[in-house]
Amino acid sequence: MSSSEVSEKPRRFVGRKAPTGDAKSALVQTQKRPIRRALNQIPQEILEDKDLNEAIKLLPSNYNFEIHKCIWNIRKNNATRVALQMPEGLLIYSMIVADILEQFGNVETVVMGDVSYGACCIDDYTARALDCDFIIHYAHLCLVPIDVTKIKVLYVFVTIAIDETHLVNTIKLNFAHGDRIACFGTIQFNPAIHGIVDKLASDPEKTIYIIPPQTMPLSKGEVLGCTSARLDKTLNAMIYIGDGRFHLESAMIHNPEIPAFRYDPYSRKLTRERYDQQQMVNVRQDAIQTARNAKKIGLILGALGRQGNPQTLDRLEQAFSKVGISVVKIILSEIFPQKLAMFDDIDAFVQVACPRLSIDWGYAFEKPLLTPYEAMVMLNEDTWVKDYYPMDYYKKDGYGRGQIPERT
Repeated sequence: MSSSEVSEKPRRFVGRKAPTGDAKSALVQTQKRPIRRALNQIPQEILEDKDLNEAIKLLPSNYNFEIHKCIWNIRKNNATRVALQMPEGLLIYSMIVADILEQFGNVETVVMGDVSYGACCIDDYTARALDCDFIIHYAHLCLVPIDVTKIKVLYVFVTIAIDETHLVNTIKLNFAHGDRIACFGTIQFNPAIHGIVDKLASDPEKTIYIIPPQTMPLSKGEVLGCTSARLDKTLNAMIYIGDGRFHLESAMIHNPEIPAFRYDPYSRKLTRERYDQQQMVNVRQDAIQTARNAKKIGLILGALGRQGNPQTLDRLEQAFSKVGISVVKIILSEIFPQKLAMFDDIDAFVQVACPRLSIDWGYAFEKPLLTPYEAMVMLNEDTWVKDYYPMDYYKKDGYGRGQIPERT
């Protein structure tokens, strides 16, 4: 498929991206909160190690890499070879972290440079193949339980301290007294989200109620690009704390009736964000309708870390077999149009990797590329929701967990 053919198909990108700053551009006026749940378990000899604390100062002061906890867990688990997995935005600090862990943890480290889009990409398989006995996964939540992975895992959220005073004042300036606002973000900004709740609710001159929504098993106020809460329609607005739009779009797709805003803690800008829901829905419905004529389906299991869930793949295979549709199972670490174009005899694809791949980029593929939800709608095993598009992939009973979600 030529680039000109791709560009002629409808795109759904809308809105403008505000400029982002560097890590140190967001000056912090509030104190960083201690993570008591972890520090209470760490020996004083580690917490008070002067050389270690001096080394930690080489990292950005507002980024909490939880080095003390890492050292303690390395020693506690008698690790000898540790894999470090970070998203691309943090790889710039990987060498410093690796040096500190090697010196004070007495281990060998391996920095995993492959792309890591989220917690679903935790690559314990590769770490094990590299003879690592421990992996530290940075900047994402514990999406894959530690009792499932092949080696010992430590999740480090890398919480980021931001200027909460500016955030509070920005919200006061732009919203009305008595407004009820859903506020959420990635796990890095979770402490800041909870930190502004009381500050805004206790202001008698302009009381604003901040509500951090929750979709179990995610934390309150946490959102993923594939998983967000279905919000109360009576809310006045929703605010996403973070740079970029990817995670915010999840909530916008799931709650198209609620005005959406984004506060970038680096540029300190609050912007109104919009999403062309109808165009996206039209494209996805067209893909489902086209796939109904398929005689042979390609079932893709994502192999980027643990993106693909074999239980979901099995459920889909059984559903297609029940209606007599032939299935070919394919394993891919990354899914792109040129690769799928090689499968000439397959009429449509269903990918068990990331639903946003189909939602955001489905128009670029020559043949329908459905999500598990869309495939089950096609097979009448699930219901098409008219008022919104469900973003509940990693909900406790979501497709990402091998289940069919219950929706109210």
